[in-house]
Amino acid sequence: MGEEAPENYNSQEPSGWPRCTLGAARARSRGRLLLEAARDSKRAGTEPLTWKVTSRGARRTVRVWLKRDSGQYWPSIYYVMPSPCSCMSFNPETRRLSIGLDNGTISEFILSEDYNKMTPVRNYQAHQSRVTMILFVLELEWVLSTGQDKLFAWHCSESARRLGGYRTSAVASGLQFDVETRHVFIGDQSGQVTILTLEQDTCTLVTAFRGHTGGVTALCWDPVQRVLFSGSSDHSVIMWDIGGRKGTAIELQGHNDKVQALSYAQHTRQLISCGGDGGIVVWNMDVERQETPEWLDSDSCQKCDQPFFWNFKQMWDSKKIGLRQHHCRKCGKAVCGKCSSKRSSIPLMGFEFEVRVCDSCHEAITDEERAPTATFHDSKHNIVHVHFDATRGWLLTSGTDKVIKLWDMTPVVS
Repeated sequence: MGEEAPENYNSQEPSGWPRCTLGAARARSRGRLLLEAARDSKRAGTEPLTWKVTSRGARRTVRVWLKRDSGQYWPSIYYVMPSPCSCMSFNPETRRLSIGLDNGTISEFILSEDYNKMTPVRNYQAHQSRVTMILFVLELEWVLSTGQDKLFAWHCSESARRLGGYRTSAVASGLQFDVETRHVFIGDQSGQVTILTLEQDTCTLVTAFRGHTGGVTALCWDPVQRVLFSGSSDHSVIMWDIGGRKGTAIELQGHNDKVQALSYAQHTRQLISCGGDGGIVVWNMDVERQETPEWLDSDSCQKCDQPFFWNFKQMWDSKKIGLRQHHCRKCGKAVCGKCSSKRSSIPLMGFEFEVRVCDSCHEAITDEERAPTATFHDSKHNIVHVHFDATRGWLLTSGTDKVIKLWDMTPVVS
């Protein structure tokens, strides 16, 4: 099924960062291939330099857009699903497209070589409610998925047979897999990250841990350095050193709203985080970062010994009014406002913005230690999904504002 390009289509691409809009999946020699799953009515189209998808069935449509020689994008495929789409996974090597639906089904298709046809292959009755995440593992011929039914499941992609399942403590919102160790990483809305080892028909719980004060919203795995990145609704990103087995957790603070998507450039060791604040933050992970200290407990300021307001005995003995407790972000000591009146960025600890530090730490922080380790860019929309093409340095972002943008990241990811 096909459709004509809408009236407000603009074939001219701007210079600078957004190279184009409306996209998702893979670039081909004949032009960029763009996949779009209309997940809900709020994300059914685009605004700048693109067209809007306004048909009533937009929530159930999957579209493949090809960039023609003229520079225009034209839909080569328009496919209507039996239920609203909730997520998708595309494998460029096999041209296999897996689509998760609101009714719990995963539908699998093979795209033709010219990307003008979608052939249905099989359906997986994977979940009892909306599918939230899908991963296709080519090396093992497995389809991994999570759903709102709090079930993680994996299926054989050759027979569609369910191989196993695992109940999570909350709805999963992040899913990553390591082929070498067969470890699967599941982040959920309670803030917990669970690690399982998968076998052909069984799974074993390795560990579960928490570090965020909010729910996990995104996961990203680096199989080379063997580190896991987690983004959260608490506005932070945490880098977990899984391979080092030292339990190191590095916190990154660079967003003013929840982190909603992560991507990693292995060749440059740069992490890309995107959030509800519209920010695209590119983190240099090829530096020796430091863990943030644990906040110390004390009944009085650990600098001037003034009592805090709950320390009635010392307040009575010293005849002094109790003060409010604060903490220095660099040393972790409990301090009063007078002893922590200064602010400083501490990029190696993940604090790219200025935070509260005690006066002595402020004097000790050098200009070199204040040098930024991240760059900040405004996408001008609330990003909910990203995909990074390392071969071209292009970043695809899609947002709640109905816009899908393709960015040229080569000036900053290189």
